[in-house]
Amino acid sequence: MTDEALKDLQKNARKAKRIATEWASQMHDLVEDQLWTDYERLPELADKTLAACQAWKEAQEKLEAAQ
Repeated sequence: MTDEALKDLQKNARKAKRIATEWASQMHDLVEDQLWTDYERLPELADKTLAACQAWKEAQEKLEAAQ
């Protein structure tokens, strides 16, 4: 694998982790600050957070396999 391809995998893993962290932060904010008024948003946020975490895991596994 070329250095460029490895850098792309690292970039993708970092981006996926950042996105997952942003969704997790939104989930945290909802639970901490708005649970009693916005609890209906929990399923949507949970689904998006889960999908983002799974995307990060896949990107990380590809990176680890390439290293």
